[in-house]
Amino acid sequence: MTRADRMRALAALAGRRSRGSLPRRRFLRDCARLGIGFSTTALLSMAGLRPYPRLIGTAAAQTAGDAGVQGGAQDWLREVARPFRGRKIRMVTEATPPSLVLQRLARAEFTPATGIEVEIEPLPLERVLQRIALDVPNQVARYDLYYLDQSWIARFAEDTIDPRARWPEGSELAMPGYDWDDFQPSLMQGISMYRGKLVGVPFDIPIFIMFYRQDIFDELGLDAPSDMTSYLSAIETIQAAKAPLVYGTTGECKAGHYSLNCEWTAWLWSHGGSIFAADGTFSGGDEDGLRGLEYFLRLRRSMPPDVEDWTWDGQTQSLLLGLAAVTLTWAEIFPAVDDPSQSLVAGRMTPAVPPKPAKLRPPADCGYGEIPNIGHQGGSALSLARKSENPDAAWIFLQWATSADVQARASLLGGGASPTRRSVFDDPRILQAASVGAGTTRHFAAVRKTIETRMGSEPDLPVWPDISNGVIPRELGRLLLAERKDPEATMARIKAEADALTMPYRP
Repeated sequence: MTRADRMRALAALAGRRSRGSLPRRRFLRDCARLGIGFSTTALLSMAGLRPYPRLIGTAAAQTAGDAGVQGGAQDWLREVARPFRGRKIRMVTEATPPSLVLQRLARAEFTPATGIEVEIEPLPLERVLQRIALDVPNQVARYDLYYLDQSWIARFAEDTIDPRARWPEGSELAMPGYDWDDFQPSLMQGISMYRGKLVGVPFDIPIFIMFYRQDIFDELGLDAPSDMTSYLSAIETIQAAKAPLVYGTTGECKAGHYSLNCEWTAWLWSHGGSIFAADGTFSGGDEDGLRGLEYFLRLRRSMPPDVEDWTWDGQTQSLLLGLAAVTLTWAEIFPAVDDPSQSLVAGRMTPAVPPKPAKLRPPADCGYGEIPNIGHQGGSALSLARKSENPDAAWIFLQWATSADVQARASLLGGGASPTRRSVFDDPRILQAASVGAGTTRHFAAVRKTIETRMGSEPDLPVWPDISNGVIPRELGRLLLAERKDPEATMARIKAEADALTMPYRP
């Protein structure tokens, strides 16, 4: 069936759906049987499903927390904020569930308690990068707080304030019971630090875990994948048995987009490769790197046909529609997949730690602080702009926003991407929510173990955003779209550009 035929068929089905003569589930099943691609949120809307992300909420999350807005912490907020009442602080952030939760809670709780107005501007990730890059050269920053993806930390390190250096524990503006030691040490190092400076406070931790359809695995007599061989074997077995109704796997493979870089690194790292060698040159095209790329290309054969158009949003939608049986993807989307109002496979997906890598390259053999492992982390930090006119007010807000109570409630309300603190995993409200449905935290055990045992982190390098958002996904996209057909030549082109960009930063 041609693309035009698929679109005509979709229009006919959508017409029946809008007239009420075609139930939602039947609509989606008929689309899948016709092999119609699902690369836009419009299809979800026609099906009566809500596109991700949205706030999902539970009774426990909707109520005020025990520490964040009550008792001593509430008294401290009121008192410490007195000199700053009437001030306005601005924050630019990616439109993630935790950020949307923070926007809501700031309006409902922080501003009434402190008198400090908070303006949060949620945007797509690439636009956040653009806004910050335009803001930092200004004499006075427009934004007081930046959402910094872990891949940007090195680039903007000199444009931020180290909060522990400026407001040490015990100082007047230090929040009682804030507890720096509660943050996961690996996240402090992998997300927030650059050359000994604390660039920001860990805010969220999207990280690759494995999702797999328990019902399909049971039907086909398959065990949950435990290593790279069984992962690929399960996907190809399901592809042969179920496609195109259900594909073996799915991905975030949009040509030219950072999401493709994230997808590729999991397979590069899990086969012993690294992005950079210890001498600072690009190493993705060496023997181990090419082995990982070949594995990725083989996985692509078992993905839906439109995957080169998808970032993490399209990948999420394919999971909501039940189009894939197993994948590695961001843990933060699991609550949406488990929510019957959003997903056709609620309760049928099992969260798990990613399969064991075939081989891992030691960090000492890599460049710029890169840590190879299969659980690619895309965590972010909230950072204080060095040129902010309201740094004290912004620091008061930042402590509240990253406190244990607010993190726990953000995890419940917004999809579970906020547990950068160890205590959040053991919070009674989090444990109580570990059941199928909106706001589930039943994936948290897999998140915790992945952070502790299989977390991979990208290099810390000022020019890394140019490489990860430009060079790598552009050339990999051409390979996937068959504009280029030689993996070795693709890696050679990336190496030439990456090595030119990194030349000033070599050891």
